[in-house]
Amino acid sequence: MTDTSPTVGIKDVAREAGVSVGTVSNVLNRPDQVAARTRRHVEQVIMRLGYVRSESARQLRAGRSRIMALLVLDMTNPFFVDVASGAERAARDAGLVVMLCNSAQSTKNEADYLALFAEQRVRGVLVTPVDASGKNVGEFRRHGIPYVYVDRVAKDADSCSVSVDDVVGGALAVRHLTSVGHQSIAFVSGPPYLQQVQDRRAGALAAIEEAGLPPQALQEIPAERLDVAAGRDAGSRLLGLSNRPTAVFCANDLLALGVLQTMYSVGINVPDDMAIVGYDDIEFAAAATVPLTSVRQPAQKMGAIAAKLLLEETGDQGDAHEHQHIVLQPELVVRKSSFKR
Repeated sequence: MTDTSPTVGIKDVAREAGVSVGTVSNVLNRPDQVAARTRRHVEQVIMRLGYVRSESARQLRAGRSRIMALLVLDMTNPFFVDVASGAERAARDAGLVVMLCNSAQSTKNEADYLALFAEQRVRGVLVTPVDASGKNVGEFRRHGIPYVYVDRVAKDADSCSVSVDDVVGGALAVRHLTSVGHQSIAFVSGPPYLQQVQDRRAGALAAIEEAGLPPQALQEIPAERLDVAAGRDAGSRLLGLSNRPTAVFCANDLLALGVLQTMYSVGINVPDDMAIVGYDDIEFAAAATVPLTSVRQPAQKMGAIAAKLLLEETGDQGDAHEHQHIVLQPELVVRKSSFKR
Protein backbone atom coordinates (compact mmCIF):
# COMPACT_ATOMS: atom_id res chain seq x y z
CA MET A 1 0.00 0.00 0.00
CA THR A 2 1.40 3.39 -1.01
CA ASP A 3 1.67 6.08 1.66
CA THR A 4 -0.12 9.14 0.26
CA SER A 5 0.06 11.22 3.44
CA PRO A 6 1.12 14.83 2.84
CA THR A 7 4.62 15.99 3.70
CA VAL A 8 4.94 17.35 7.22
CA GLY A 9 5.76 21.07 7.21
CA ILE A 10 7.08 23.50 9.77
CA LYS A 11 3.53 24.80 10.40
CA ASP A 12 2.41 21.28 11.31
CA VAL A 13 5.23 21.03 13.86
CA ALA A 14 4.33 24.43 15.33
CA ARG A 15 0.62 23.54 15.62
CA GLU A 16 1.34 20.15 17.21
CA ALA A 17 3.87 21.63 19.65
CA GLY A 18 1.67 24.59 20.52
CA VAL A 19 4.35 27.15 19.64
CA SER A 20 4.90 29.71 16.89
CA VAL A 21 6.51 28.94 13.53
CA GLY A 22 9.31 31.32 14.57
CA THR A 23 10.05 29.18 17.64
CA VAL A 24 10.33 26.02 15.52
CA SER A 25 12.62 27.90 13.10
CA ASN A 26 14.83 28.96 16.01
CA VAL A 27 15.01 25.38 17.30
CA LEU A 28 16.23 24.30 13.86
CA ASN A 29 18.59 27.17 13.11
CA ARG A 30 19.39 28.99 16.37
CA PRO A 31 18.73 26.49 19.18
CA ASP A 32 20.73 28.52 21.70
CA GLN A 33 18.01 31.19 21.55
CA VAL A 34 15.27 28.81 22.75
CA ALA A 35 14.70 27.77 26.36
CA ALA A 36 15.94 24.23 26.97
CA ARG A 37 12.50 22.87 28.02
CA THR A 38 10.78 24.33 24.95
CA ARG A 39 13.58 23.16 22.67
CA ARG A 40 13.34 19.57 23.93
CA HIS A 41 9.55 19.60 23.49
CA VAL A 42 9.76 20.87 19.90
CA GLU A 43 12.51 18.37 19.06
CA GLN A 44 10.32 15.52 20.34
CA VAL A 45 7.45 16.70 18.13
CA ILE A 46 9.80 16.92 15.14
CA MET A 47 10.89 13.32 15.70
CA ARG A 48 7.33 12.06 16.25
CA LEU A 49 5.98 13.70 13.10
CA GLY A 50 9.02 12.84 11.01
CA TYR A 51 9.58 16.41 9.89
CA VAL A 52 12.53 16.94 7.52
CA ARG A 53 13.55 20.48 6.68
CA SER A 54 13.66 21.54 3.02
CA GLU A 55 17.28 22.29 2.23
CA SER A 56 16.38 23.87 -1.12
CA ALA A 57 13.95 26.26 0.58
CA ARG A 58 16.56 27.14 3.18
CA GLN A 59 19.08 27.89 0.45
CA LEU A 60 16.55 30.02 -1.41
CA ARG A 61 15.98 32.13 1.69
CA ALA A 62 19.69 32.42 2.41
CA GLY A 63 20.52 33.19 -1.23
CA ARG A 64 23.51 30.83 -1.20
CA SER A 65 23.79 27.10 -1.85
CA ARG A 66 25.71 24.76 0.43
CA ILE A 67 26.53 22.45 -2.49
CA MET A 68 29.90 22.47 -4.24
CA ALA A 69 29.96 20.39 -7.43
CA LEU A 70 32.97 18.35 -8.54
CA LEU A 71 33.11 16.96 -12.08
CA VAL A 72 36.01 14.59 -12.77
CA LEU A 73 37.20 12.70 -15.85
CA ASP A 74 37.06 9.16 -14.51
CA MET A 75 35.99 8.00 -11.07
CA THR A 76 37.44 4.54 -11.74
CA ASN A 77 40.88 6.16 -11.56
CA PRO A 78 42.10 6.32 -7.94
CA PHE A 79 43.85 9.60 -8.75
CA PHE A 80 40.48 11.35 -9.01
CA VAL A 81 39.26 9.61 -5.87
CA ASP A 82 42.16 11.31 -4.06
CA VAL A 83 41.33 14.66 -5.67
CA ALA A 84 37.73 14.28 -4.51
CA SER A 85 38.86 13.35 -0.99
CA GLY A 86 40.91 16.53 -0.68
CA ALA A 87 38.09 18.70 -2.01
CA GLU A 88 35.48 17.05 0.20
CA ARG A 89 37.55 17.58 3.33
CA ALA A 90 38.01 21.29 2.61
CA ALA A 91 34.32 21.71 1.76
CA ARG A 92 33.18 19.87 4.89
CA ASP A 93 35.36 22.08 7.08
CA ALA A 94 33.50 25.06 5.61
CA GLY A 95 30.08 23.52 6.20
CA LEU A 96 29.49 22.57 2.57
CA VAL A 97 28.80 19.26 0.85
CA VAL A 98 30.23 18.02 -2.45
CA MET A 99 28.13 16.75 -5.36
CA LEU A 100 30.52 14.36 -7.13
CA CYS A 101 29.90 13.55 -10.80
CA ASN A 102 31.82 11.56 -13.38
CA SER A 103 32.04 12.67 -17.02
CA ALA A 104 33.69 9.33 -17.93
CA GLN A 105 35.75 11.24 -20.51
CA SER A 106 32.54 12.02 -22.45
CA THR A 107 31.93 15.55 -23.74
CA LYS A 108 28.16 14.86 -23.74
CA ASN A 109 28.20 13.77 -20.10
CA GLU A 110 30.23 16.85 -19.27
CA ALA A 111 27.71 19.16 -20.96
CA ASP A 112 24.77 17.40 -19.25
CA TYR A 113 26.32 17.69 -15.79
CA LEU A 114 27.25 21.34 -16.24
CA ALA A 115 23.64 22.04 -17.25
CA LEU A 116 22.48 20.20 -14.11
CA PHE A 117 24.79 22.29 -11.93
CA ALA A 118 23.35 25.46 -13.44
CA GLU A 119 19.80 24.21 -12.90
CA GLN A 120 20.55 23.40 -9.25
CA ARG A 121 22.33 26.75 -8.76
CA VAL A 122 25.24 25.15 -6.92
CA ARG A 123 27.66 27.29 -4.93
CA GLY A 124 30.42 26.65 -7.45
CA VAL A 125 32.06 23.95 -9.56
CA LEU A 126 35.42 22.19 -9.55
CA VAL A 127 35.94 20.72 -13.01
CA THR A 128 38.51 18.71 -14.93
CA PRO A 129 37.21 19.36 -18.45
CA VAL A 130 37.04 16.84 -21.28
CA ASP A 131 36.16 19.23 -24.08
CA ALA A 132 39.45 20.71 -25.27
CA SER A 133 37.63 23.48 -27.16
CA GLY A 134 36.24 24.86 -23.91
CA LYS A 135 32.75 25.06 -25.42
CA ASN A 136 31.01 23.26 -22.56
CA VAL A 137 32.60 25.37 -19.85
CA GLY A 138 31.98 28.47 -21.99
CA GLU A 139 28.27 27.67 -22.08
CA PHE A 140 28.29 27.17 -18.32
CA ARG A 141 30.09 30.48 -17.73
CA ARG A 142 27.07 32.52 -18.80
CA HIS A 143 25.16 31.34 -15.72
CA GLY A 144 27.51 33.34 -13.50
CA ILE A 145 28.39 30.40 -11.24
CA PRO A 146 32.10 30.41 -10.20
CA TYR A 147 34.26 27.46 -11.21
CA VAL A 148 37.84 26.28 -10.72
CA TYR A 149 39.80 24.09 -13.11
CA VAL A 150 41.37 21.04 -11.42
CA ASP A 151 44.35 19.23 -12.97
CA ARG A 152 44.22 21.71 -15.84
CA VAL A 153 45.62 25.21 -16.41
CA ALA A 154 42.87 27.76 -17.07
CA LYS A 155 43.15 29.47 -20.44
CA ASP A 156 40.83 32.31 -19.48
CA ALA A 157 41.17 35.08 -16.93
CA ASP A 158 37.73 34.49 -15.42
CA SER A 159 38.58 31.50 -13.27
CA CYS A 160 41.15 29.91 -10.98
CA SER A 161 43.03 26.71 -11.69
CA VAL A 162 45.14 24.17 -9.81
CA SER A 163 47.37 21.86 -11.80
CA VAL A 164 50.63 19.95 -11.78
CA ASP A 165 53.50 20.75 -14.14
CA ASP A 166 53.08 17.73 -16.40
CA VAL A 167 55.92 18.80 -18.69
CA VAL A 168 58.25 18.52 -15.73
CA GLY A 169 56.64 15.21 -14.78
CA GLY A 170 57.15 13.70 -18.22
CA ALA A 171 60.76 14.83 -18.20
CA LEU A 172 61.33 13.29 -14.75
CA ALA A 173 60.07 9.91 -15.96
CA VAL A 174 62.14 9.71 -19.13
CA ARG A 175 65.23 11.32 -17.61
CA HIS A 176 65.20 8.52 -15.04
CA LEU A 177 65.00 5.88 -17.76
CA THR A 178 67.84 7.36 -19.81
CA SER A 179 69.94 7.72 -16.65
CA VAL A 180 69.82 3.94 -16.09
CA GLY A 181 70.88 3.24 -19.66
CA HIS A 182 67.73 3.05 -21.79
CA GLN A 183 68.09 4.55 -25.27
CA SER A 184 64.86 3.29 -26.83
CA ILE A 185 61.67 4.13 -24.91
CA ALA A 186 57.97 3.70 -25.68
CA PHE A 187 55.41 6.29 -24.58
CA VAL A 188 51.97 4.81 -24.01
CA SER A 189 49.82 7.90 -24.37
CA GLY A 190 46.14 8.53 -23.87
CA PRO A 191 43.42 10.50 -25.64
CA PRO A 192 45.29 13.19 -27.63
CA TYR A 193 42.74 15.89 -26.76
CA LEU A 194 43.77 15.76 -23.08
CA GLN A 195 46.26 18.50 -22.27
CA GLN A 196 47.84 16.34 -19.58
CA VAL A 197 48.80 13.74 -22.19
CA GLN A 198 50.22 16.40 -24.51
CA ASP A 199 52.29 17.93 -21.71
CA ARG A 200 53.67 14.59 -20.52
CA ARG A 201 54.70 13.78 -24.09
CA ALA A 202 56.40 17.18 -24.40
CA GLY A 203 58.36 16.55 -21.20
CA ALA A 204 59.37 13.09 -22.38
CA LEU A 205 60.67 14.47 -25.68
CA ALA A 206 62.59 17.19 -23.85
CA ALA A 207 64.34 14.54 -21.73
CA ILE A 208 65.16 12.54 -24.88
CA GLU A 209 66.80 15.60 -26.41
CA GLU A 210 68.59 16.37 -23.15
CA ALA A 211 70.11 12.85 -23.25
CA GLY A 212 71.47 13.50 -26.75
CA LEU A 213 69.09 10.99 -28.36
CA PRO A 214 67.10 11.54 -31.57
CA PRO A 215 63.32 12.12 -31.29
CA GLN A 216 62.78 8.65 -32.78
CA ALA A 217 64.15 7.19 -29.55
CA LEU A 218 60.69 7.83 -28.11
CA GLN A 219 58.09 5.65 -29.86
CA GLU A 220 54.48 6.55 -29.15
CA ILE A 221 51.88 3.83 -28.65
CA PRO A 222 48.44 5.49 -28.64
CA ALA A 223 45.74 4.48 -26.17
CA GLU A 224 42.12 5.53 -26.52
CA ARG A 225 41.50 5.53 -22.78
CA LEU A 226 43.48 5.85 -19.58
CA ASP A 227 42.60 2.51 -17.99
CA VAL A 228 44.10 -0.92 -17.31
CA ALA A 229 42.42 -2.58 -20.30
CA ALA A 230 43.93 0.02 -22.63
CA GLY A 231 47.29 -0.62 -20.98
CA ARG A 232 47.05 -4.36 -21.64
CA ASP A 233 46.24 -3.67 -25.27
CA ALA A 234 49.16 -1.23 -25.56
CA GLY A 235 51.44 -3.82 -23.97
CA SER A 236 50.47 -6.37 -26.62
CA ARG A 237 51.22 -3.89 -29.39
CA LEU A 238 54.52 -3.03 -27.72
CA LEU A 239 55.55 -6.69 -27.81
CA GLY A 240 54.77 -6.81 -31.52
CA LEU A 241 57.21 -4.02 -32.46
CA SER A 242 60.13 -5.21 -34.60
CA ASN A 243 62.46 -2.75 -32.88
CA ARG A 244 61.09 -3.27 -29.39
CA PRO A 245 62.10 -0.58 -26.86
CA THR A 246 63.69 -1.62 -23.59
CA ALA A 247 61.56 0.70 -21.46
CA VAL A 248 58.08 2.20 -21.44
CA PHE A 249 56.69 5.39 -19.92
CA CYS A 250 52.91 5.42 -19.51
CA ALA A 251 50.69 8.49 -19.32
CA ASN A 252 49.15 7.22 -16.08
CA ASP A 253 49.47 4.36 -13.60
CA LEU A 254 46.43 2.43 -14.83
CA LEU A 255 48.00 2.16 -18.28
CA ALA A 256 51.30 1.13 -16.66
CA LEU A 257 49.60 -1.57 -14.59
CA GLY A 258 47.97 -2.92 -17.75
CA VAL A 259 51.34 -3.02 -19.53
CA LEU A 260 52.84 -4.76 -16.50
CA GLN A 261 50.09 -7.40 -16.61
CA THR A 262 50.82 -8.10 -20.27
CA MET A 263 54.57 -8.41 -19.65
CA TYR A 264 53.96 -10.75 -16.72
CA SER A 265 51.54 -12.93 -18.74
CA VAL A 266 54.12 -13.68 -21.46
CA GLY A 267 57.13 -14.08 -19.18
CA ILE A 268 58.83 -10.74 -19.90
CA ASN A 269 60.91 -9.85 -16.86
CA VAL A 270 60.36 -6.38 -15.38
CA PRO A 271 62.69 -4.51 -15.16
CA ASP A 272 65.43 -6.75 -16.69
CA ASP A 273 63.74 -7.10 -20.08
CA MET A 274 61.36 -4.13 -19.90
CA ALA A 275 61.44 -1.20 -17.51
CA ILE A 276 58.12 0.52 -16.75
CA VAL A 277 57.30 3.97 -15.35
CA GLY A 278 53.79 5.24 -14.64
CA TYR A 279 52.26 8.56 -13.65
CA ASP A 280 50.11 9.66 -10.66
CA ASP A 281 51.51 7.28 -8.01
CA ILE A 282 48.13 5.88 -7.04
CA GLU A 283 47.96 3.56 -4.04
CA PHE A 284 48.04 0.44 -6.24
CA ALA A 285 51.39 1.45 -7.78
CA ALA A 286 53.42 0.43 -4.75
CA ALA A 287 51.32 -2.73 -4.26
CA ALA A 288 51.76 -4.09 -7.80
CA THR A 289 53.35 -7.51 -8.43
CA VAL A 290 56.45 -5.54 -9.36
CA PRO A 291 56.24 -2.24 -7.42
CA LEU A 292 55.74 0.50 -9.97
CA THR A 293 58.01 3.51 -10.43
CA SER A 294 55.73 6.51 -10.87
CA VAL A 295 55.61 10.29 -11.07
CA ARG A 296 53.68 11.38 -7.99
CA GLN A 297 51.02 14.05 -8.21
CA PRO A 298 49.80 15.62 -4.94
CA ALA A 299 46.18 14.73 -5.75
CA GLN A 300 44.56 15.38 -2.36
CA LYS A 301 46.41 18.67 -2.03
CA MET A 302 45.23 19.67 -5.49
CA GLY A 303 41.60 19.00 -4.58
CA ALA A 304 41.86 20.84 -1.26
CA ILE A 305 43.48 23.93 -2.80
CA ALA A 306 40.88 24.04 -5.58
CA ALA A 307 38.04 23.86 -3.05
CA LYS A 308 39.57 26.62 -0.92
CA LEU A 309 39.96 28.89 -3.96
CA LEU A 310 36.28 28.35 -4.76
CA LEU A 311 35.31 29.03 -1.16
CA GLU A 312 37.26 32.29 -1.24
CA GLU A 313 35.56 33.38 -4.45
CA THR A 314 32.06 32.57 -3.18
CA GLY A 315 32.57 33.77 0.41
CA ASP A 316 31.72 37.04 2.11
CA GLN A 317 34.93 38.61 0.79
CA GLY A 318 34.38 37.32 -2.73
CA ASP A 319 34.50 40.80 -4.26
CA ALA A 320 38.15 41.07 -3.27
CA HIS A 321 39.04 37.64 -4.68
CA GLU A 322 41.73 37.54 -7.35
CA HIS A 323 41.93 34.57 -9.69
CA GLN A 324 45.01 32.42 -9.22
CA HIS A 325 46.66 29.78 -11.39
CA ILE A 326 48.52 27.49 -9.01
CA VAL A 327 50.96 24.97 -10.48
CA LEU A 328 52.21 22.22 -8.17
CA GLN A 329 55.38 20.24 -8.74
CA PRO A 330 55.49 16.45 -9.30
CA GLU A 331 58.14 14.12 -7.92
CA LEU A 332 59.56 10.82 -9.13
CA VAL A 333 59.13 7.79 -6.87
CA VAL A 334 61.57 5.06 -7.97
CA ARG A 335 60.61 1.44 -7.34
CA LYS A 336 61.57 -1.98 -8.71
CA SER A 337 59.75 -1.72 -12.08
CA SER A 338 62.44 0.53 -13.56
CA PHE A 339 65.57 0.05 -11.52
CA LYS A 340 67.85 -2.95 -11.11
CA ARG A 341 69.17 -2.77 -7.59
